[in-house]
Amino acid sequence: MRLIVNGEEREVAGVATVAELLAAFKLEGKILVVELNKRIIERNAYSETGLSDGDHIEIVHFVGGG
Repeated sequence: MRLIVNGEEREVAGVATVAELLAAFKLEGKILVVELNKRIIERNAYSETGLSDGDHIEIVHFVGGG
């Protein structure tokens, strides 16, 4: 499947949901926000939110520091 992730076109295989995409990028369990086609996805909906070829996804990962 071809997705646009953070402005970059990516070919991702074996991914059907937002949760699976985050697992493929090893981001599961991280503090982040996911926007799918300009709509913010609630964390509890990641596993039931399907992805389609050509979807635009923005993933914002928060990093602590001091």
